[in-house]
Amino acid sequence: MSAEDMTTPAPVSTEKTPESTAPAQAAPAAAGSAAAPAAPADELPPFDAFDLDPAVLAAVKDLGYETPSQIQAQTIPLLISGRDVIGLAQTGTGKTAAFALPVLSHLAHAGRASEGPFALVLTPTRELALQVAEAFTSFAAHLPDFSVLPIYGGQSYGPQLGGLRRGAQVVVGTPGRVIDHLKRGSLKLGDLRHLVLDEADEMLKMGFQEDIEEIFAQAGTARQVALFSATMPKSIHRITGQYLNDPAEVRVKSKTTTGANIRQRFLTVMHSHKLDALTRILEVEEYDGIIMFVRTKQATEELADKLRARGLSAAAINGDIPQQARERTVEQLRSGAIDILVATDVAARGLDVERISLVVNYDIPHDTESYVHRIGRTGRAGRSGEAILFVTPRENHLLRQIEKATRQRVEQLTLPTVEQLTSTRIERFQNRITEALSGLDLSEVRPVIEQYEQVHDVPAKEIAAALAVLLLDGESLTAQPLPEPKRKQREDRGERGERGPRGPRSREGMRTYRLAVGRNERVQPGGIVGALANEGGLTSGQIGHIDIRSNHSLVDLPDDLPQSVFDRLSGTRVQGKRIDLRPDTGRPGRSFPKKNFDKGPGEGRKFRQERDGKKGFYRGGKGR
Repeated sequence: MSAEDMTTPAPVSTEKTPESTAPAQAAPAAAGSAAAPAAPADELPPFDAFDLDPAVLAAVKDLGYETPSQIQAQTIPLLISGRDVIGLAQTGTGKTAAFALPVLSHLAHAGRASEGPFALVLTPTRELALQVAEAFTSFAAHLPDFSVLPIYGGQSYGPQLGGLRRGAQVVVGTPGRVIDHLKRGSLKLGDLRHLVLDEADEMLKMGFQEDIEEIFAQAGTARQVALFSATMPKSIHRITGQYLNDPAEVRVKSKTTTGANIRQRFLTVMHSHKLDALTRILEVEEYDGIIMFVRTKQATEELADKLRARGLSAAAINGDIPQQARERTVEQLRSGAIDILVATDVAARGLDVERISLVVNYDIPHDTESYVHRIGRTGRAGRSGEAILFVTPRENHLLRQIEKATRQRVEQLTLPTVEQLTSTRIERFQNRITEALSGLDLSEVRPVIEQYEQVHDVPAKEIAAALAVLLLDGESLTAQPLPEPKRKQREDRGERGERGPRGPRSREGMRTYRLAVGRNERVQPGGIVGALANEGGLTSGQIGHIDIRSNHSLVDLPDDLPQSVFDRLSGTRVQGKRIDLRPDTGRPGRSFPKKNFDKGPGEGRKFRQERDGKKGFYRGGKGR
C-alpha cells in the first residue's frame, strides 16, 4: 500500500465508509483494550482538525487530500496521543496514512539524533515495503533531512548497510531481513519509538511469528505499537495481549461495490502483448476520454510515450509531477486536448472528468478497494461507463478476488479479429481520402500527377497506391494475429487416475523442489510465493507451478538456483514450520543432502555427502 491509500475529497471517500452509519461493533479485543466507534461519513473531520505537525499537514494538502477515511479518522488521534492501537481493516482503506502521519508528526517534534531508527514498519512482502517507504517519502516532503530505508530479502546487503550506517529515521522491512540485520548488529532498536505491523495476519500466515516476537523483544518497552490486520486470528490475540500496552481497537468495515452502470470486462494477455492488445481495442471501439492505471510512476511515462508513438494523444500524471502540472494535464483531458491519461492511483485521487468513458486497468491492482476506486472514475452522475482489466495468466487469482469481493462477474473481453481490424483500418484510410478530395485544393499537384502518368506510362491507380504507401509510412492496413498466451504443459496422463512419470513440469531451465508443508498446515499458494520471494529474493517469473498436497508441496524453481539462496530458503518457515526445501525426485520419503543437488529430477538414487569427515552413500533414503 502506498500513498495511494489516502482518501480523497467527498466523491471518493464515500466509497470507503462503513455499510452502516451507526457505530461499528468492535470485535473482542485483547485484555485491557478499548474499542473505538466508527463515525458517520458526513461527520469525518478534515485532516487539519488533527494535531498533526504543520510540515506533515502541508504535505497532505500538497497531495490534494482533504477528507480522511474511517480508519484514518479514528486511528490518527489515538496514535498522536501516544496510545497503542489495533486497526482491523481491509487492504485499501487508508492504513498507511493512518500510521505514517502520526509517526512523522512525532518525529518532527522529537528533533533528536538517536542510535537506530525512530520507527520500524514490518510488512509481509517487499512490494508492500517499497510502497510504504514511498508513502513516507511523500508525506515527509516538508521535513528537513528525512530518510526512509526499505530493507527486504533478495536485495544485496550493501545499500541496506549503507543506509543504516547513515542513520535512516524510518526503516520499512520484511521480518526475515530485519532479523538478519539485528543478528549482524547493523540494526539497533534500543531507541525505537514506533513499531508498526502492517498486514500482521499475512505475516503470521507466512511463518514470521518467531521473527516478530524476537523483534518485539529487542524493541524495548518505550515504543508505541500500531498493529494493522484484516482479520483477528488467535495468533494476533496472543501478540496483542503480550506486547501491546492497553491498546485501543479500531474496526472498520469497507464497502466494495461497483456501479451498475459500468460495464466491466477483462482480457487475459501476456504482459509483453498488453500494448498491442490495447491499441487493437482502441482501433475498433470508440471512446471519449480514457484513463489508464499502472502501478508505478515510471510506468506512467513509459506507457504514455508508447501510446504517443502509436499516434494516440496521451499524457502521464504521477506523484513526481508538480501539482500545477498535474492540474494542467487534467484540464487538457477535460477540454479534449488529450484523450488518454496514464496515472498511478495517488495521482488520480479525486479526479472527476465528465468525458472519461473508459477506465483501463493496464496493471491489475492488488486489492479490491483500489479496483473500485479506479473504475469509479467513469460512469458518474448516472452516465454509463466502461472498464477493461488486463490480467496476465499468473494474475487470475486477483481477478477472482475482485469478483468475490464485489459480488459481480467481470465479463470476458474478446479481442477484435484480424478481419475486423483490417476492415476498420481500410475504412479509416478511405475516409481520409474522401476528406482530402472534398476539403483540399488539389489544383497544384493534379498536373504533376498527370505529367508523371504520361511521361512514365504508369496508370494513375499505381501512382495513387505508391503515394498511399508513402502516406502510411510503414504502417500496414492488414492486421496480424496477436500471439496467444502461453499455457503450461501438463504432465502426460494415462488412464484416468494414472500418473505419468514425474519430471520437470514447466518451462526449460526449471526444476521441481519439495517443501515440507502442505494442506495439513493449511498452507496457501500465496504464503509459499511470499516466503520464496521475500527470503529467497526470487521474482514472480522465477516461481513456476505450485502443487500443494497433504503433507508437502511441490514448486518449480530455477534449475540453477544458487547455493546461498537454497540454504536460505531451506530454513524459511511457512505457517510456523520449516519448509526444508530440497529437490524432488518423484518418490516420497527420500532424503537429499543440501549440497549435492546438481542431478536432474528422477536421478537421485545415489547421493554423496561428507558427514563427520567420512564419505557416505545414501540409497533410497536408507542409512540415515
